[in-house]
Amino acid sequence: MRIPLEPPPGLFGDDTSFAGAGRWADGSNVRFRLGLPQTIGGWESLTQQKLTGVCRAVFPWTDNAGTLNIGFGTHSKLQLWRGGEMFDITPASGFTPGAIDGAGSAGYGTGGFGMGGYGLASAMDYFPLTWSFGAWGQQLLASPRGQTIFAWTNNTSAKAQALANAPANVTHMLVAPLNGGYQVFALGCNEEVSGTFNPLCIRHSSIRNNTQWSTSASGSTSREYILTGGGRIVSGRMCGPYMLVWTSDALFLGSFVGALNQPWRFDRVGRNCGLIGPNAAVIVGQQAFWVSPDRQFYRYALGGQPEPIPCPIRRDFAEELAASQGDKVVASSNSEFSEVRFDYPDRRDGYENSRYIAVALSGPDAGAWHKGVMARTAFVDAGPSAYPIGVTFDGSVYLHEKGRSADGGKFAWFIESADSALDPERTLLVRELWPDFKDQAGPVSVALSARFSPQDGAETSLPAAMTPGDAKTDLLMSGRLFRVRFSGESAPTGCRIGKPMFDVAACGGR
Repeated sequence: MRIPLEPPPGLFGDDTSFAGAGRWADGSNVRFRLGLPQTIGGWESLTQQKLTGVCRAVFPWTDNAGTLNIGFGTHSKLQLWRGGEMFDITPASGFTPGAIDGAGSAGYGTGGFGMGGYGLASAMDYFPLTWSFGAWGQQLLASPRGQTIFAWTNNTSAKAQALANAPANVTHMLVAPLNGGYQVFALGCNEEVSGTFNPLCIRHSSIRNNTQWSTSASGSTSREYILTGGGRIVSGRMCGPYMLVWTSDALFLGSFVGALNQPWRFDRVGRNCGLIGPNAAVIVGQQAFWVSPDRQFYRYALGGQPEPIPCPIRRDFAEELAASQGDKVVASSNSEFSEVRFDYPDRRDGYENSRYIAVALSGPDAGAWHKGVMARTAFVDAGPSAYPIGVTFDGSVYLHEKGRSADGGKFAWFIESADSALDPERTLLVRELWPDFKDQAGPVSVALSARFSPQDGAETSLPAAMTPGDAKTDLLMSGRLFRVRFSGESAPTGCRIGKPMFDVAACGGR
């Protein structure tokens, strides 16, 4: 008798054996594509030069000549890649290197309650230095968190310089495009009149003039707004012509209305759905995806309300996120596979980003989650670069979804089913497994675990390495519940798993 293995797409690992029966339970570096699991793509070096410092943001853009530029913000430098070379464009003055790690107490990575962003404004916050970027024409605007905004004028021999008249202390900077007024925004900054830092203050430059920030200047369209509701601004993103602004507690929608006295208005569209860190939100089309301080995943579509995203593998992320390091969480999209990915620091590995969790957004895999072990401190989708870009703690920069190796070396992957009763009425002897692999590169190891009841200890076979073209592998294990694991670690490595078949026979015993 032959029984196919055909679980639906997505990992389902947070529940019991019987609750997860017939599903994939665990995996690493395996996504779901058109309903079936397949190994993620590999990565290759963008450059042999390493960045100086720990990178927290990547920003690719093209200049007026169509040349690809990639900006990198680390805890100690502002660097640029162009034409195969790396340039140091760190401001010569006005910039102060920051911390690598968060050092908060009970405040989700930004300091204790009653201090800094959680209470009265303070010059002391406790966060790793992150950056916000934007393109003003072909120029780069860059703002290290808690410092001013810097501008780089597209000259590789020049350093970035402080943007004239911009606020001195900015939590997050972004550029509203032409249909959003074409202005620079400082989210969480110094109030214009008092000069006091207000974590809920928003200021923007005049339209098409990024150095005019005075609201009283003749002809000025710069303005200042104070959000309501308490907390502090964490970050913001443009979503079409609209602006989304997250505080530590809420989500606000900014709309360009064009009125002279109030060019923009900001309305709260959700509470108890704030943002855990400045890089933990990403826009895909007309939707936003993010992680809240209580480690819940959220989505928001224009015109709707923020809503939690069901995640059947959330437990590891929620329980193992390294304490006080939430500001390191990085959200990114992968347009090729229609998915959103969250890189995060897992305390089992230390204090730095070491793992990711991702969800498919559309097609037959919509709602399918996968995860992996991969250390990336910054990540950004393809476009205008040809491939997604990821950066490691030591400053190595990689193009992802390129090739089938880790820059020529090995990388590990696996996927494992939940305990499943191949035949709920009988004890079975599994004699063989007939693989159904496509595009296999390198050996794929197969291991089978068997038990007679959910509470029994499992017996596991030795992994059998299957090379491309192998017709079957012998297993010879008996039980009522079976779990199968496919894995690989070679260079190159990977495969797409179709519908493997178990060759089984009924047997006596329990």
